[in-house]
Amino acid sequence: MERKMEENIRDPETGSEAGGEDALVGNVNKLLVTPPGYTGVPRKGHLIFDACFESGNLGRVDYISEFEYDLFIRPDTCNPRFRVWFNFTVENVRETQRVIFNIVNFSKTKSLYRDGMSPVVKSTSRPKWQRLPAKNVYYYRCPDHRRNYVMSYAFCFDREDDVYQFAYCYPYTYSRLQHYLHSLERRNLDYLQREQLGLSVQQRHLDLLTITSPAHLKPDQEKKVVFLTARVHPGESPASFICQGVIDFLVSQHPVARVLRDHLVFKIVPMLNPDGVYLGNYRCSLMGFDLNRHWQDPSPWAHPTLHAVKQLIVQMNQDPKVSLEFYIDVHAHSTMMNGFMYGNVFEEEERVHRQAVFPRLLCQNAPDFSFSSTSFNRDVVKAGTGRRFLGGLLDDTSYCYTLEVSFYSYMAAGSTAPVPYTEDAYMKLGRNVARTFLDYYRLNNLIYDNKPTSLNNSSVDIQAYRQGNSHVNEQNPDGEKAERRIHGNKEEF
Repeated sequence: MERKMEENIRDPETGSEAGGEDALVGNVNKLLVTPPGYTGVPRKGHLIFDACFESGNLGRVDYISEFEYDLFIRPDTCNPRFRVWFNFTVENVRETQRVIFNIVNFSKTKSLYRDGMSPVVKSTSRPKWQRLPAKNVYYYRCPDHRRNYVMSYAFCFDREDDVYQFAYCYPYTYSRLQHYLHSLERRNLDYLQREQLGLSVQQRHLDLLTITSPAHLKPDQEKKVVFLTARVHPGESPASFICQGVIDFLVSQHPVARVLRDHLVFKIVPMLNPDGVYLGNYRCSLMGFDLNRHWQDPSPWAHPTLHAVKQLIVQMNQDPKVSLEFYIDVHAHSTMMNGFMYGNVFEEEERVHRQAVFPRLLCQNAPDFSFSSTSFNRDVVKAGTGRRFLGGLLDDTSYCYTLEVSFYSYMAAGSTAPVPYTEDAYMKLGRNVARTFLDYYRLNNLIYDNKPTSLNNSSVDIQAYRQGNSHVNEQNPDGEKAERRIHGNKEEF
């Protein structure tokens, strides 16, 4: 079929046409798409696309036929290299209208779409995000788009008055974070402090949470600090759910959380790149920088959030009363299953073994975390990351990790089919990360509550880590495509 592009794509308010490469500079704004040659009043079924909202991304729409549309991701601001995240709405639909949407300009070729991943969808009458049935999603090289990889999915609109929203993964916006932090502040917890560490280029807040017992806040008190950051890459929204899971657990009245607050100081920066998150970028800041390559020399004006966090960490590292024991930077991964970690490579064999202890304990506590996929490396291209830079800056009692989690799924023990992640499952991984510090510091004997904590005092055989330089499997050896099902619940899509 000949593909008819860039015809009769009009703004419903101004009537102006859109299309061509210029449309990729910004997001579509209530864009009405009508058939070629159509000049009448818009009818039901003439779809209206919109991405002019927080974390939205859709740069262009091409009408192919009544049943098919080509969709173009808007590249990250000031950086055309990155085109992965999408998040847009569709309205003015006709009941039972069937369409195929083709996302045609991904900047990556490898993708979990090959393994059964699917976009998420919600609508005004069904506000809970759901994954589309994997059997309706196809990922392939397309001859019509210079043999680039295209992700196509079929969808049937079923309620005319609904506005439908589609996204690459569950969005977690800057505003959602602000509402969440405000709700925490309103609880007036004496073991939680929120402060503004700095501002982004566009003057958004860089928040810092400190979670610990009040006694640790005294200046002369010796402190063991765990430092956690998330969302340096704005499109990696699962990192925010993990981070919220960590925070929710640490501020709770769970007996493990109380013990952790009594022994440790948790410093958490939940959103390192608030501008990128707000703008709907995948990898970069407002000015097109991948902030996780600029830790060595961040600019106070071009990378102000990174500069502020680095200054704080350097300051703590110089304080003789502070032992900065962990730095964990939370990310999401677009080609691998499960949760896993990246760590650093050291010359001292004992330090190599000690570094492997925390990931191994986390693997015992979190069924979705894979120690076999955890890797310790010194790749040159990762030299500017937080993990690599701080691993070189801090002393040999500190451990720096990147915590990765799949955008799609994990392999449960004994299962041959991947289990897709939900928002709650990401948060559960965050809770398990927090709880693992109890095992690491051997604090289990301080749990006096009769309630089971599901954490046992685990002895770690460091001989198991003698390999030192483990490698990352390109894919989980047990990974198979998910069984393709359509859910029967009438409230599902």
